[in-house]
Amino acid sequence: MAHYQRPESQRRPAAQARPLSDFVGRPGSFLGAPVAAKREARTSGPSPREELKICGLAAVKARFDRDPASILRLFFDEPTSRKVGAMSQVLAAAKKVYRCVPPMELEKISGSIHHGGIVAIVQVPALRAPTAEQIRGWAQARATVLVLDRIGNAHNLGAIARTAAFFGVERIVLAEATTAARPTEAAHRVAEGGLEHVELWQVKNIAALAKDLAAAGYEVIGAATRGGRPEASSGAKKPVALVMGNEEEGLSPAVVAACTRLVTIPGTGKVESLNVSVAAAVLLWECCARRTTGPGSAGG
Repeated sequence: MAHYQRPESQRRPAAQARPLSDFVGRPGSFLGAPVAAKREARTSGPSPREELKICGLAAVKARFDRDPASILRLFFDEPTSRKVGAMSQVLAAAKKVYRCVPPMELEKISGSIHHGGIVAIVQVPALRAPTAEQIRGWAQARATVLVLDRIGNAHNLGAIARTAAFFGVERIVLAEATTAARPTEAAHRVAEGGLEHVELWQVKNIAALAKDLAAAGYEVIGAATRGGRPEASSGAKKPVALVMGNEEEGLSPAVVAACTRLVTIPGTGKVESLNVSVAAAVLLWECCARRTTGPGSAGG
């Protein structure tokens, strides 16, 4: 029997594996519907490289309260679905994807077991360097600035942002270095919403920024493991810029030289130093918050 071969124009293309994002549901879909039965219509917008996954109810709620339009898609498990009615309504009105999914799929979407029952997909914001005029404006407003010299751990960045938000410090400047932590999913999760209450800036040269801050009228205080004064607050009436150094190397020599003074937290000597996020909390209270903040409460 002769072998028959279909003409090229009649052949079906071979089936190809599709990414998980193709199988998420549409607005209003429910837990019992087969996930693979509904394919998400990908609308024009940012590519996955420009998107960020924010996990945890506190962090997602903080983003929603600050900028609900920035949430592109929302996924949550059944227990959390009872707490996100307002978010779901807003996303439905905007014709955006929101879906209650099984725990295993939520883990796949988030890329982590530490999703806290909810994942919001948002657009990654661009980080800019402050201008000289903006720095002068900060000084005139007597606004505290927190500067991070190559902080490398995203968990530390998140913890520092949470502390900054707690004490009302609204600006954090990051180093534009390959080893410096960025506001990633891990940072947002640890910050518990704190990153939604601070402005993030980024500069190539922290030492040059420290000089610009000093020229604008700031007292630029560098946190040093050793060699600094134990008195955190000098009593000066200048606004404060607090500079925290890398977890392993501390402040770079150029940054040390650019600071107006150094401070070292005194300890027993049984361990060399505090974790940088803990040190930032101590110094923010001593240098900045004590003179502007009334009684508060610290949570867990």
